[in-house]
Amino acid sequence: MQADTEARPGPDLSVTVENGVGLLEMRRPPANYFDEHLIGLIVDAARELDDSPDCRVLVLASEGKHFCAGADFGTGGGFDGDRVAVSERLYRRAAQLFEIRTPIIAAVQGAAVGGGLGLACAADFRVADEHTRFVANFAMLGFHQGFGLSVTLPEIVGRQPAADMLLSARPVRGREAHRIGLADRLAEPGRQREHALAWARELASAAPLAVRSIRSTLRAGLARRVAEALEHELAEQARLWATADCAEGIAANLERRPPVFRGE
Repeated sequence: MQADTEARPGPDLSVTVENGVGLLEMRRPPANYFDEHLIGLIVDAARELDDSPDCRVLVLASEGKHFCAGADFGTGGGFDGDRVAVSERLYRRAAQLFEIRTPIIAAVQGAAVGGGLGLACAADFRVADEHTRFVANFAMLGFHQGFGLSVTLPEIVGRQPAADMLLSARPVRGREAHRIGLADRLAEPGRQREHALAWARELASAAPLAVRSIRSTLRAGLARRVAEALEHELAEQARLWATADCAEGIAANLERRPPVFRGE
């Protein structure tokens, strides 16, 4: 395996490969909001490293205070024009992330919110600390979950904990996340990336053909199920985005006040 570091910095995503581990770092601090462009960069970088003999494990991390807060509704979130069409393109790219054959570890600091939680759940493993917050906040925004969470979240934590997270929209912090399996490992505060990289190097020392074979068996059908779920999620989102409750939920979130929903 290659021992030297290869860095390809960019304004939104940096890619580094060292000792069999590829580090993909989102660079939109502090919240690391995503859009179609950033998800596309992540997918393309992962695909390239998927075909490289020098990379055996991927670590997905981010610069700044939070791992990822999903889409930025305060600035339009890249949804200028037809939100449904833009989201359809974004989800088409997101679905490709589940086709990556290389194991992925997410180093999750601060908060993983909404679509950011979906991005974290696309990984095989998540490393957090006791202060990390995982938030499926869709019900408090007035619309349906996306990014394949209908499949990945119950797959990871079980149906009942997933239902609790999705229906209540409450934050799940590091220790609880570890207890229910959402965080696979807890690191010391602020050392998620260090821990994730060490774990990745450990996995990279295993036989790569066997690792991919085992992973393929464990995730059999996942990409297909996520792609099907994304179609349903987008249809429900499109329906609910047109409601008064959704407008209220997003407005209340931006104004940092409790929403008042009327079922309209």
